[in-house]
Parts: sequence; structure tokens; C-alpha cells
Amino acid sequence: MLLPLLRTYLRPYWGAITLVVLFQLVQTVATLYLPGLNADIIDQGVVVGDTGKILSIGAVMLAVTVGQVIASGFAVYFGARTAMALGRDLREAVFVSVERFAAQEVGRFGAPSLITRSTNDVQQVQMVVLLSFTIMVAAPIMCVGGVILALRQDVHLSALLLVSVPALVVAVVLIIRRMRPLFRSMQVRIDVINRVLREQIAGVRVIRAFVRDTHERERFGGANDSLMDVSVQVGRLMALMFPTVLLVMNVSSVAVIWFGGHRIAEGQMQIGTMTAFLSYLMQILMAVMMATFMFVMVPRAEVCADRITEVLDTEPSVRAPERPVLRPDRTGAVELRAASFAYPGAQEPVLRAADLVARPGETTAIVGSTGSGKTTLLNLIPRLVDVTSGQVLVGGVDVRDLDPEELWAGIGLVPQRAYLFAGTVASNLRYGKLDATDEELWEALEIAQARDFVERLGGLEAPIAQGGGNVSGGQRQRLAIARAVVRRPALYLFDDCFSALDYATDAALRAALRPVTHDSAVITVAQRVSTIRDADRIVVLDEGQVVGTGTHRELMASCPTYREIVLSQLTEEEAA
Repeated sequence: MLLPLLRTYLRPYWGAITLVVLFQLVQTVATLYLPGLNADIIDQGVVVGDTGKILSIGAVMLAVTVGQVIASGFAVYFGARTAMALGRDLREAVFVSVERFAAQEVGRFGAPSLITRSTNDVQQVQMVVLLSFTIMVAAPIMCVGGVILALRQDVHLSALLLVSVPALVVAVVLIIRRMRPLFRSMQVRIDVINRVLREQIAGVRVIRAFVRDTHERERFGGANDSLMDVSVQVGRLMALMFPTVLLVMNVSSVAVIWFGGHRIAEGQMQIGTMTAFLSYLMQILMAVMMATFMFVMVPRAEVCADRITEVLDTEPSVRAPERPVLRPDRTGAVELRAASFAYPGAQEPVLRAADLVARPGETTAIVGSTGSGKTTLLNLIPRLVDVTSGQVLVGGVDVRDLDPEELWAGIGLVPQRAYLFAGTVASNLRYGKLDATDEELWEALEIAQARDFVERLGGLEAPIAQGGGNVSGGQRQRLAIARAVVRRPALYLFDDCFSALDYATDAALRAALRPVTHDSAVITVAQRVSTIRDADRIVVLDEGQVVGTGTHRELMASCPTYREIVLSQLTEEEAA
């Protein structure tokens, strides 16, 4: 997959690539021209003692060398710029593809592997392209030119090329064939190290709380040793390659001097000719060695290109329609009709024929035991996943027929695990509305009961660490709620986002939300009965099925599952 990938992403840079080839051609021709001039200095100047000839040919050699340096500099400049641009374009393409992925595709690849593919894998492909422009372009020109000029110097001595070049090629091919599967294994093991390290950094408090430091060190050590074992095998093969190349080169040099010395003694060759031939032989073998170095890199780059292409060619399970439908009803009205969802390969669906209605100006609560499908049902509405059967309608239109951007623009989602980005309080809140004023941000913080602690932190420009690591869980949830409130959407989706709040803050926040959401539809997933008992409509889920719908009072009388949930938290008198 390496060549198709390069053809696609190097197409915009054909002009720069042409300049690289031209400058490499100039500098290679200059390199091949120098041994001939050196031979002329020896035969026509040194041997006969002609100082003027030595100076004139030396001046030509100096001019050729200056031209060679200039051409080489330009070739490296344009080659490096093109290779770096390719790396940038590949990273952007992988990032854009991953952005379109639904949860299903992200789960299939895994976050550590996606990170490795967009960084290490792209870097390997980028490095091969850079070396190709700086080394590989010159190698075939030098090899072919060297053979032609060597034949011009002495045809009989050129027979040595028929032995040394094939011997070098065969040795290199045998070594490279063993390296390719090792490179694939190496990339997979880098993924494993990334995954283990990511888990350990994210879960460091759990590790320390359960005194599992030794276990985790052994776990990381195992992954590290596994990568080291493969790397050592690759290193051994690479260490074997260069001595093999040098052995062939040195044996060839000895053979040239041996047979050339005899031809000079017999008067069939001049000393300068043998010197030039030896230089051309070294250039030919150096060209083969440069190609060898490239062949060491290419197998790993091919493996990386396969992994990158796998991401780029993956079609997301949630796709935008070719002809999106415009919503006649711009409100946040939601309806689920016999909606079912099953994960790929799962024997049982997570959600079975669920029905739900959420109207503007009303609060619809979803309650159920752990694993009953509450979050899955909520994820169907913004198309984080798509139903496997049934329909999800927003504004009277199936969400699969809507432009995702239009759908998301009218939704304020607060996930179960509130996530904040590195930056400031203001930058996080403006994810909800880019042009929000400071007054709007403070109003949203007031509603979310977050104003006090934000003022203590230092105001809207107070720093927020990645993931919100410098604030508590309850503070993260309140900032996430404020982010949704700033948007003033037509549909609010609260996924158990009140769980880290104390009862007083929970009640105050819900009371402050009512005036803001009076024209919007609100869907709340919650475990705490006090959070949802005043909802206009409560939907009870049990093992993926809707087993009851109604108000708190109606469900207490008619739904055993709901009654069981309520009485596990409240007394009979409190529930009444």
C-alpha cells in the first residue's frame, strides 16, 4: 500500500519533485565526472610533470565540486520540504478520518493504536520519502552512470562488476526478506506499549490505592521487553547487512588493484585509468549500499502505510446522507419508534424496540438499573451510534436523513463522564458557543451553580488542565452543564451528569435550569430518584426494554421495576 498512498498524497508536489530529480541529476553527474578529471591529472600532469595541466584540470575540478555542492543543497531543500509536507497531509488525513469515526470504529482500532498510526507510522513513511529524495534518486543514476564510465575506462576490468554487484544484491535481498515480518510485529508492540502506558497514567490513583505498583511495573516491563526482543532481532539483521556490504566492497577493491596492477605492468592500462576505475567501482557499490539502506527502511514504511491506509479506508458506521433533509420543525421534539441497537458481533441487542417521546417545554427522564441501556438510548439521538432497527426522529425527521452538523447544532449534550479540554474556563465554555460574551458565560455558570468556585479559581481565564484534572468531579460536571447552557439548544441531553453533585446543589441547579429550558426538550438519564421524580415523563428501562412510561405517581402504582428502584433509595413515606 506504500506506492498507492504516495501517489495519492505526493500528487500536489510534482513540481517540487521534478526540481529534486533535476538537482540530484546535476550533482550525480558532477560526482561521476570528478574521477575522470582525477585520472587526467595523474596521466597528463603528474606522470609527465606538467604543472600547468595539473592547475588547469584542478580548476575545472574545483568548479565542478562547487556546482555539485550547490545542486545537492537545493535537492535536499526541496526534498525535505516535500517530505515534511507529505507528513503534514497524512496526519491531517488520519485526523479527519478519525473525527468522522463513530464510537464503534474508535473502539475497534483503540485510541493507543490510532495515536501510533497518526504519529509514529506517519513519521516512518515521511522518513522513507525524505531518504528517497536525498539518496534513492541519486543511487540509480550513479549506478548506471558509474557502469558506463567504468566500461569506458577498461572493458576487461569491468568484468569484476558481474561478480561484485550481484553478490551484494543477493546478500541484501536475503536479509531484507527476514526483516519485513519483524517490522510489522514491532509496530503492533509499540501499540501495546502505548495502551499499557496510557492505562497506567490515567489510572495511577487506582494503582496506588490498591497497591498494584509492582504488578503494573511487571506488566509494562513485559510489554517493553517484548518490543525490545523484536527490536534486537531487527538490529542484528541490520548489523549483519553493513559488514556484508563493506566485505563485498573491500574484496572488490582488492581485486581491482590486483588485476589492474598486472595490466599496468603489461602496459595495457595507465595508473590514472586504474585510479578512476577504482573510484567508479566504489561509486557503483556505494549506490547499491545507499539503495540497501533504503530497502532497510522500506519494509517498515510499507507496514506503516498499510496501517495508515486501513484507517483512511475505514468507512464510518454513522455517515452523512447524500441528500440531507431540512427539518420543517426546528424544535427539539424527539421520538423513538421501536428503536433497537446491537453491537457488532453481540448475541443480544442492548436496546429492544424502545419507544420514547420528548416534547419541547417538557422534561423526559430515563431511569433503570445499571446496564439497562440508558446511555445507549441517549446516544441514538445525536447519532453517536445508529439504530439497528426502528427510527429516531428529531423535529419529525429521521436523524439518518439529517445533515449531522445541523442535528448537532441544536443539541446540548452533557456526557456521563464530563471532559474538559486544556485551556481556560472561558475556552471550554465557548465550545458551546464560539461568540459567547463574558456576560453569557457568567450567566451559564450561575445557572450551573459554578460561579462561586470559578471566581475562587481566578475567573473566566482560570487555567483548566487536560481532562479537567485540576478541578473536582462535581466541578467538571457543572462546567460541562454550563457549556451546554451557553449554547441555548433546542434539545438538552443530560447523561447522569448530576451524580457527583450533592442534593442541595442538584436541586438548586435543576431549579435554575427550568426558566432556561422552558422552550426546549430536556432528556435526563439519572440514577438518583430525587433528580427525576418531578419530570413530566419518566421512561423505565429494564434489560434494554421499556417497561413503563408515566409520571412518578403513576409509575409507583403501575410499574414494579420503578417502584423497586425508588424504594431502594427512599422510604415508602418519602416516595409518596
